[in-house]
Amino acid sequence: MSLIRRQFLTRAAVAGTVLGAPVIANAQSARFNWKMTSAYGKGSPFYMDGPGSATDLAKRIREMSDGRLNIQVFGAGELIPAFEGFDAVRAGTVEMNHANAYFWTGKTAAAQYFTAVPFGMNFQGMNGWFYDGGGIDLWNEVYAPFGMVAMPCGNTGVQMTGWFKKEIKSSADLKGLKMRIPGLAGRVYAALGVDVKLLPGGEIFPALERGVIDAAEFVGPFQDRKLGLHKAAKYLYTTGWHESATVSELLINKAAWDKLPKDLQAVVENAAAACNVISEAWCQRNNAEAMDDLVKNQGVIAKPLPDEVLKKLREVTNQVLAEAVAKDAMTKKVHDSYMAYKKKYDAWAGYSEGPYHNKILTA
Repeated sequence: MSLIRRQFLTRAAVAGTVLGAPVIANAQSARFNWKMTSAYGKGSPFYMDGPGSATDLAKRIREMSDGRLNIQVFGAGELIPAFEGFDAVRAGTVEMNHANAYFWTGKTAAAQYFTAVPFGMNFQGMNGWFYDGGGIDLWNEVYAPFGMVAMPCGNTGVQMTGWFKKEIKSSADLKGLKMRIPGLAGRVYAALGVDVKLLPGGEIFPALERGVIDAAEFVGPFQDRKLGLHKAAKYLYTTGWHESATVSELLINKAAWDKLPKDLQAVVENAAAACNVISEAWCQRNNAEAMDDLVKNQGVIAKPLPDEVLKKLREVTNQVLAEAVAKDAMTKKVHDSYMAYKKKYDAWAGYSEGPYHNKILTA
């Protein structure tokens, strides 16, 4: 190699290093200020306040990114109405929304599977499908036409069937009942003659107290007690058939997401995964304490639904799912993935979780 050529290459390499340095530095020093809305009111336990909540998620992201990604959190009604997060993120009005995917089933029926499926998987099974079974990839495939990405960022574990003013003795008692219930479970109840209502959390108690509704499902003992639902209805059915593990969704505008450096994307993904686990742990302790108080001190009658009612609910659920799958190819793709994973998980749980609950706890 000639001396002139060696000098040219050496100078070019040095110049490239010098010129490249500011580019790397700029990427690492760039700061982003985002807005995140929620379907839940400011201060709502689990969703907006406490370990694993929306505000906790924003705090973790800020600290993990050393302040490079700051997220301002807005409760329902502060910036947009409770159930308009999907449209706000899609339009780029806000970069993020913290809610549950089944609120968007009117946009795409497949969204239901990323929150909870009646008679579906528990917390362990859902996480297995998400993180190791392709669930998150499917989630993003569903949202791709809308220009959004999503990931799990919380889980309530098993939810309660809900609060009823009158005892439910048979499926016939459901007919004509006015009930607050979201998602696919609402369609199942509607098929059995229930007048289904979709109300934000803050509107449930006054509606139940005034008789606008006869029954209501929200989350679990702690959050329900916080809303005062036990003061308006005394029958708490505990079966949890409709939401055996309810996932919180972090919804993100895809264009905004693509502008984040890879390390900040990793920060968001890992903070969301942490909140997914931490929030469920928080629910276990607080629900245990709240249920004990509700039964012992608040006069609440807690019991599972009658077997006949549960059987009927399962039959209708299968019909509703079959109808949804037949109408939409993407819903079928998600359904098939979910159910295939569930089949494998259920078989394993028969050896692991099953004996624990059926043998060890009752020994």
